[in-house]
Amino acid sequence: MKHAAITDSVADRIAQALVRHGVEVIFAQSLPSAVILAAEAHGIRQIAYRQENMGGAMADGYARVSGKVSVVAAQNGPAATLLVPPLAEALKASIPVVALVQDVERNQTDKNAFQDIDQITLFQSCTKWVRRLNVAERVDDYIDAAFTAAASGRAGPVALLLPADLLRCPAPKIDKPRTACLGYWPLDRFRPSDDLIQTAADTIAEARTPVVLAGGGIHAGGAAAALAHLQEIASLPVFTTNMGKGVVDEFHPLSAGVLGSLTGPRSLGFYSRHLMNEADLVILAGTRTNQNGTDNWQQIPSSAKIIHIDIDPGEIGRNYEALRLHGDARETLTALCETLSKRDFLRRSMPRLNYEERIAGFWAEYDEARRPVLDDRSGAMRPERVMQELQPWLDHDVTVVADASYSSMWVVGQLRCRKVGTRFITPRGLAGLGWGLPLAMGAKAAHPDKPVVAIVGDGGFAHSWAELETMIRMQLPVTVVLLNNGVLGFQKDAETVKFGRYTTACHFAPVDHAAVASACGCRSATVDNAADLSEQLRLSIESGKPSLIEVITDHDAHPPLSLFAAMDQAA
Repeated sequence: MKHAAITDSVADRIAQALVRHGVEVIFAQSLPSAVILAAEAHGIRQIAYRQENMGGAMADGYARVSGKVSVVAAQNGPAATLLVPPLAEALKASIPVVALVQDVERNQTDKNAFQDIDQITLFQSCTKWVRRLNVAERVDDYIDAAFTAAASGRAGPVALLLPADLLRCPAPKIDKPRTACLGYWPLDRFRPSDDLIQTAADTIAEARTPVVLAGGGIHAGGAAAALAHLQEIASLPVFTTNMGKGVVDEFHPLSAGVLGSLTGPRSLGFYSRHLMNEADLVILAGTRTNQNGTDNWQQIPSSAKIIHIDIDPGEIGRNYEALRLHGDARETLTALCETLSKRDFLRRSMPRLNYEERIAGFWAEYDEARRPVLDDRSGAMRPERVMQELQPWLDHDVTVVADASYSSMWVVGQLRCRKVGTRFITPRGLAGLGWGLPLAMGAKAAHPDKPVVAIVGDGGFAHSWAELETMIRMQLPVTVVLLNNGVLGFQKDAETVKFGRYTTACHFAPVDHAAVASACGCRSATVDNAADLSEQLRLSIESGKPSLIEVITDHDAHPPLSLFAAMDQAA
């Protein structure tokens, strides 16, 4: 393949800036051509997606696990509009993605040029920052501003529009070249004042029944170790949100698992929620207190005091008035640990033992409640059994990625994490279907030597199966575990609960997903029992090859969400 030589154009200057920021990969489909040719000439690898929605999700997955700002590129017009969904996910999930989007030539603006659309307005709804580069002299200024906006404060996506004609223009000589590398996140770290830290420490020390609810901001801030230290020295039970899954060791005696809406029968939360109900202090750490993370904002006791740690001042107090600890999660938790380490927590020794016994009891009751489902061999496999077969692989440093909807709930609710800071990748920012596979591919691109397993449903997978070809072509071997129940599960079950019936869209025609994967060049198999699944997981993960395991699952199975509690209790 012939690559363009390095030139002295604006496109080349952009590529040089990307290299300076540590960019090694760009998710693109050849456009803007001048930029991609220049990037490849400078050693940046193009991972060429099939569709922009999926390419944006790949960039998201890459940023989540790499600690680097990711870059996605697209053409103007319809391609740009397809970037909106994944950028919206990144915005809500606080993931730094720089989108480089081609724009029409400058002298064609507002003339109904081919595929012209107001892209500034388009991206304002789904990014932190959007600008148009109009002059060659500002290339480095705008590239640096884009990376700064993406990686500073509450991280998120940005869009920089690049007029096609400008990219071909000569780049002017720079008297004082920029040298900073801004491609890692968080870019800046800060913490609250000593007085606020002292007040928070006093509140924690004086509380009788304090708990922590930790969200995805702990992962984003690299604060898992600091949280684990706080959990230990202050004897604090820790719950997590869906996005906070993995921030603590769930085998730690003070770890109460994921809560949120997973509180129906046969869930851990069905038992552990009582601990939250009794709390006189709730420490919200890196969570936006969203609907699913608080079970419709009903979970946190109205009588409890609240301490809220967050990088975004607008999230503190949004839904719960709180002592405001505005700052980086790692720096803030570290400061709290330093202050609390000087306190005597001896009086909490007996309450801690009680907490540990109760939490151990919650896990035991949970295991007992789901045992009949795990042992049932009378029909199609239950997703809980699929998770049981995947559980041992967590000890082999496997990254688990899930699609939205039920796939996410099976992963966060059924797997048990034993390592502080384990990253489970779930699209819970906006929760769009179809992102499981591309998120997994992005995670694989970030750490090629680390096995990645994607849990997807047949409904979501249909959005993204074209990227199987990308997985083969770009050599991004992921093991895809497809839960095939033949229905749009959540829609069917939610409509049944709310209306007593469901629409005709909820059932699918039969699809041989293994054959689809084989046609793309993937190793594939279809299984309907645990023994075969266990063997196929081993073969797929150990082979290091792109694989798809289609698991025929029970179409009536649903996660133990609070929405279904009444229905499940009546069953």
